Amino acid sequence: MQLKDSVIIVTGGGQGLGRAMAEYLASQGARLALVDLGQERLDEAVAACKTAGGDARGYVCNVANEDQVSDMVNQVATDFGTINGLINNAGILRDGLLLKQKDGEIQKMSLTQWQSVIDVNLTGVFLSTREVAAKMIELGSKGLIINISSISRAGNVGQTNYSAAKAGVAAMTVGWAKELARYGIRVAGIAPGFIETEMTGSMKPEALEKMTAGIPLKRMGQPQEIAHSAAYLFENDYFTGRILELDGGLRL
Repeated sequence: MQLKDSVIIVTGGGQGLGRAMAEYLASQGARLALVDLGQERLDEAVAACKTAGGDARGYVCNVANEDQVSDMVNQVATDFGTINGLINNAGILRDGLLLKQKDGEIQKMSLTQWQSVIDVNLTGVFLSTREVAAKMIELGSKGLIINISSISRAGNVGQTNYSAAKAGVAAMTVGWAKELARYGIRVAGIAPGFIETEMTGSMKPEALEKMTAGIPLKRMGQPQEIAHSAAYLFENDYFTGRILELDGGLRL
């Protein structure tokens, strides 16, 4: 797949990994539809993509809302004339232990903590993929859908909700690759380890230091390294149904 002039939707494209991937793809001539919740960040990301050399537009959309996702995909197809790819990157964290005993009382992860992460990180991927794939088939376009999973899909302390969602994303990637291949649509995944983003930047310094010490390469990954890998997946037409692990050799 040629990146130049390809139309690619990036959810969570207003910041972090999403913006980094969008800017890199724009530098290769791709046309980006950036999806996020905040208009201000979208505007900044769109401007950055244009500066990098690609066309871009922003779309305010909650990926956990079925109607909003459907409307967004239809609008992107109208604005750009086609859709060639999707990066399911939007995600949130609501970390916490399943149970924690404090002062003789047991504190529990709330259903809200669980459901909010499942809604965005798992259901959002399902809805976005379903609508984009349907539109691509309708338009007769071929391309790639990338799902952003995580090293935490193997299970991580304090991330019951996040790990469950990212494991589900990895499993859906394999199934969808088999289902959609007949339409010329590939589906692949990227499972980042710990990457320097706003999300990890909010962690306590001592926690970051301890985490980094356990990475064989002794450093966190850079957003540009994930972006470069996303571009590789788009350009390699024989990569499908697999998860690309980018974690510096770390195993949880």
